[in-house]
Amino acid sequence: MFCFEHNIYLWLLLIIPGLVWLFGQVLRQKAKTIKKIGDESLVKQLIRNYSPQRYRLRFYIVLFALALLIIATANLQSTTQMKAVSSQGVDIMIVLDVSNSMLAPDLKPNRLTKAKWFIADLISHLDNNRIGLVAFAGKAYLQMPLTLDHSAATMYLDNMNPGVIAVQGTVIADALEVADRALDERDQKHKAILLITDGEDHDNRAVKTAKQLAENGAIIHTIGVGTTPGAEVPDLATGKTMTDKEGKRVVSVLDERRLENIARAGNGIYYLLNEPDKVLDQVVTEVNGMERKEIYDNRSIHYRSFFQWFLALSCIGLVSEIFISEKKKVE
Repeated sequence: MFCFEHNIYLWLLLIIPGLVWLFGQVLRQKAKTIKKIGDESLVKQLIRNYSPQRYRLRFYIVLFALALLIIATANLQSTTQMKAVSSQGVDIMIVLDVSNSMLAPDLKPNRLTKAKWFIADLISHLDNNRIGLVAFAGKAYLQMPLTLDHSAATMYLDNMNPGVIAVQGTVIADALEVADRALDERDQKHKAILLITDGEDHDNRAVKTAKQLAENGAIIHTIGVGTTPGAEVPDLATGKTMTDKEGKRVVSVLDERRLENIARAGNGIYYLLNEPDKVLDQVVTEVNGMERKEIYDNRSIHYRSFFQWFLALSCIGLVSEIFISEKKKVE
C-alpha cells in the first residue's frame, strides 16, 4: 500500500500550471519583440544560432525536476511489514456530536472545537486501548472502527465536523446503536462508550437505548459540552445567526439532565466539560479501572520511503539542464 507521509506538500504542485502559463507569456513576448526589431528574415538570420526548441526543453526539464522535488518532500511510502500487535486494554467508542448546535460559541472557540481538543488529548492518554469513532447529527456514522492505531484516530478526528453529516439534527439513540454495533456483542464487559454532546436530542429513545446497551455489557459515560445559559448558533453558510421557521434566533442550551439520565441508565458517569484537564484525569481513571482483556490488532509497523529516488531524479534533471546549450551549430 502506497501513501504520502506529508500530503500537504502536494498542494505545491498547483504552481506547475502557473509556471507553464508564465512561460507561455514569455514566449509570446519574445515573438512580439522579434517582430518589432525589424525585417523578420533579417532577424532570423541574426539569431540563427539560437535554438527555441532547446530553450523550451531546458524549461520543461527544470519544471519536471521541480515537480519531482515536491513529490520527494511529500515522501511517498509503502507498507513493508504488518504485524499482529497485542496489548491489555479495553474497547472504547468515542461518540461525537457534530450537529450545528455544537458550533455555539459559549465555549471558546466553539463547543465542537473544544470537544475535539479534549478528545485528542484523551486519545494520547489511552495507550493499549482500542479506540473507535462515531460522528452523529440527524444520522450517525461509524467514522473509524476499533483500532490500536491512535494516530489514525487523531487523523479521523480532524475531519469530524457538521459537513460530514448531510442530515442535520441530533439523534443520540442512533449514535449509541452505531457505537454498540462496532463493539464485540459477545463481550459482556471490557467495553465503554463515551458520548460527547450538548445533550440536545430530537428523539426520546436515548435513555432506553443506553439501558439496553448496558445490559449487553457496555458502560456509557457522557460528557456535556456547553453552558446552561446557552448561546446562539451561527449559520456557516451566511455567517449570521441561525433562525427558526418563525424567524427567531436559534439558541442552543446544554441539557445536563438528559445526559445525566443517559449516563445513569448506562451504568456510567456524567461529566461537564468545564475543566478539561480535570475531566480528562477522571475519564482516564475510570477507563484504567475497568477489567482489561487481551486485544489483538493488525498494525503497520514499518514504512519504506522513496523520497531519495525522486530527489535523485530531480538533481539529475537540474544538472543535465546546465549542459544543454541554447545555441546550435550553424553550417
